[in-house]
Amino acid sequence: MDPSDQKHFTVVDYVIFAALLAASVGIGLYHALSGGRQRTTQEFLMADRSMSCLPISLSLIASFQSAVAIIGVPAEVYTHGTQYWFIGCAYVLGLLIPAHVFIPVLYKLRLSSVYQYLELRFCKAVRICGTLAFIFQTVIYMGVCVYTPAFALNAVTGFELWAAVLATGLVCTLYTTMGGLKAVIWTDVFQTVVMFAGQLAVIVVGVHQTGGVSEVWRKVQEGNRISALDLNPDPTERHTFWTLGVGGVFLMLSLYGVNQAQVQRYLSARTEKEAVRSCYMAFPSLQLSLALGCVMGLVMFARYCGEDLSHKLPTSRDAMVLYFVMDMLQGLPGLPGLFVACLFSAALSTISSAFNSLATVTMEDLVKPHVPAMTEARATLLSKVLAMCYGLLCLAMAYLTHLMDDSVLQVALKIFGMVGGPVLGLFCLGMFFPWANSTGALAGLGAGLAMSFWVGIGSLVARSSGTRPLPPGCNMTSAIHTAALGNFTLRYTDSTVFFVVFTVVVSQVNHLSLSFSQPSGLNRFYSMSYMWYSAFSCFTVILTGLVISFLTGPMKEEDVTPGTIYPLFGKLLCFLPERLKKKLCCLTPLGQTLPPQHKEGNGLALPQEDGTSHEETEKFLPEVQTALVEHETTV
Repeated sequence: MDPSDQKHFTVVDYVIFAALLAASVGIGLYHALSGGRQRTTQEFLMADRSMSCLPISLSLIASFQSAVAIIGVPAEVYTHGTQYWFIGCAYVLGLLIPAHVFIPVLYKLRLSSVYQYLELRFCKAVRICGTLAFIFQTVIYMGVCVYTPAFALNAVTGFELWAAVLATGLVCTLYTTMGGLKAVIWTDVFQTVVMFAGQLAVIVVGVHQTGGVSEVWRKVQEGNRISALDLNPDPTERHTFWTLGVGGVFLMLSLYGVNQAQVQRYLSARTEKEAVRSCYMAFPSLQLSLALGCVMGLVMFARYCGEDLSHKLPTSRDAMVLYFVMDMLQGLPGLPGLFVACLFSAALSTISSAFNSLATVTMEDLVKPHVPAMTEARATLLSKVLAMCYGLLCLAMAYLTHLMDDSVLQVALKIFGMVGGPVLGLFCLGMFFPWANSTGALAGLGAGLAMSFWVGIGSLVARSSGTRPLPPGCNMTSAIHTAALGNFTLRYTDSTVFFVVFTVVVSQVNHLSLSFSQPSGLNRFYSMSYMWYSAFSCFTVILTGLVISFLTGPMKEEDVTPGTIYPLFGKLLCFLPERLKKKLCCLTPLGQTLPPQHKEGNGLALPQEDGTSHEETEKFLPEVQTALVEHETTV
């Protein structure tokens, strides 16, 4: 990018950006010095299980809405139109199923790490596999997430790249280490407000400078950016109602159902009802977030449609959306700083969630089982050290991201996005199929990961020689400009820890692979829409797991830990006689009283009725923890 075309911050912009970082640190400091002062692992990692539904719901959104999504969703709509907006349909089941299936099971077990469930249901080896998969995908994502906004800011404004990376990483590490999960959740609340304000400011100013709502609507219609409902059942079509509305459900479930960063927020709620409410409250905010991103993409298209901006594009096309923002808001002191604060708020919220959840799973799944006699004070100190270490690792990953070329980065993000589906399949296998055993679970997870890696890597290899058609535009110069922007989205298209990242980035990889002739044979298999990856790998895990379980001897009803099964078949087959239903389902219903061998001090979990407060069950936690240690020793 020509230095003369770079945009510049004013003093007011710097003040707003600095205020964001200072406020985030201030919230962490407040929670470090208030309440129990983060002296126990329950307070540091689980916020004392005392949070209400409102901050949890906003934190769920902030963790989901990464900086890559804020940049990527407008670019997706700018390039391909509003078909992507139909992914909002997936939010319905993507939040209802966790609220009424996953939360009731996991909350009653009083877990700290969601992967403890895998040991209660299967065995320790399955738990460790789930934990390592989560650590692997999250560590990769952290570096990309902290590097992305800093790189875009540097390309457009000349702002020092590593100063932005260090500021983001260190501030996030500081308040996460000081204030624990409470600080993470409350900073998420603050940062969510900043995100919405920044996006709204860009839309309002952009519409005004483009000539008003009617002019924006006219241009996006002429540019074919308003997409109709596409009911094409072809699984190789990158975006249709089925790929977005059905395949998107599995992507949502892998995030909101079984991902530690999100489940940890449910488990920090005061009661199960509060955790369920947080899912319902997150729904309208997620729809609003999606709408703001899509509208920004339409305004961006209306603003530049018909203009040749090739000479003004940043050297890295990754910064195109931020260039649009700076172009719109230049001359309005404070507003560029507000949007950059919005961008970095998204990065901070996502990274802080990752730090805290990584510290939790490392402590609960990898450290405590091997050091059961560790004192509470030492465990809390170690948890804080782990959070700090992951913060420093984040900076190292940002540096590696900087060194990677595009293709290597795409492979790294592809690996990250493909892990969520198999892990979702593992939890579904355990919760819905009582006869699934540990051997089947391990075999299913291995098969799911192998299949998803095969498809993902195969698609990259097959696409390397593919030709790319230009997307439709107002005219040829617009098409050329849009094609250039397509390269930007490619960088972010493959990441699903936080779902929108995956959806936006892989979508571009799918699009870039399309040639004028339909692929055939194995290449057609590799051309499967990225939105089906999670569903495909999830069903691979379930089917393989069930087959292996029946071949090696299905698990007997008395061997299944009570409270770890959701009575899915009991509900679906409600029309059958009770006797036949019991034979088919072979399960212990949720909330049923534990048999003597699983009661206080001897059991593995403590189911509780809906709405039971943390205070009423706190006295039983030592017995539950002792039981879990005894179970781990036995295994």
